Amino acid sequence: MLELTVKIEAGDLYDYMLRHSYNSPAGIVGSAFGAILILFALATKQWIFIILGLVMLLYLPWTLFLKSRTQILSNPAFQEPLRYTLDDEGLCVSAGDQQEKLAWEYMHKAVSTSRSIILYTSPVNGTIFPKQQLGDKQAAVVEMISTHMPPGKVKIRA
Repeated sequence: MLELTVKIEAGDLYDYMLRHSYNSPAGIVGSAFGAILILFALATKQWIFIILGLVMLLYLPWTLFLKSRTQILSNPAFQEPLRYTLDDEGLCVSAGDQQEKLAWEYMHKAVSTSRSIILYTSPVNGTIFPKQQLGDKQAAVVEMISTHMPPGKVKIRA
C-alpha cells in the first residue's frame, strides 16, 4: 500500500490540460493547421496568414492557461490537499469527508509528462500526481501502476 498527499496547483492542472488537449485529434489538427497557415504565409508573402496561424497556435495554450487558473480558484476539490491510497485493489481518492475507490481494471491508461504522472480514470478524466510532490515515492507510484495495469496502457517515462 502506498499513501500520498497531493495539493494540485494551477501549473499541474495546466500541464494535464495541455497533454490531454494536444494528444486529442482536435489538438493535433488545430496545431497542424496553424503551422500550415504560417508556412503558407511565408511562401506566398500574404502576412495575414501568419497572424491567423499564430492565433491558431496560441489560442489553445492561452485558453487552457486561463482555464487552469480559474478552476484552481473556483473548484473546492482543489482547495485542500487530496489523499491517495494505491493498493492491490486500486486507487482510493479522499478529499475532506468524501472518498472514492477506483479499481485497477477500470483505469483507462497511465502516462507521464515532464511535470506529472497522470492516471486516466476514464478517457477524459485523470488523477494527477505532480512529480515534484511525489519526491522519493515516484518510483513506487510508477511500480504500483505498472504492476496492476496492462503494459499497453502504461506510457510512463522517467
